[in-house]
Amino acid sequence: MRIKTGFTRRRRHKKIRRMARGYYGQKSSTFKKANEAVLKSLQYAYAHRKKKKAEMRKLWIIRINAACREEGLNYSTFINGLKKAGVNLNRKVLADIAVRDHEAFHELVEVAKQHVQTS
Repeated sequence: MRIKTGFTRRRRHKKIRRMARGYYGQKSSTFKKANEAVLKSLQYAYAHRKKKKAEMRKLWIIRINAACREEGLNYSTFINGLKKAGVNLNRKVLADIAVRDHEAFHELVEVAKQHVQTS
């Protein structure tokens, strides 16, 4: 007995067309164009999930550097001083402190300055 693909194919096509909702022109209505667009968008989504992490780290570094320069120190000297002082705060937390709590960040800068000058 021969098995036809009617139900399976229709279900697969519906799934792809549902994912392509909101795309422009034939990309949202015809299976072939929608399939190309959906596969490409899934590739972009995968790659950009990885890229997002690097972009966030860049943003944190920019924020830390800006806050350090207000205190008369540059980013690399600040990070070096914190490492020598044994302060284990990651860049995400440092950037958050720099934006939200200026007094605490000022204290961190002072700690970093002391440990850079002693070495």
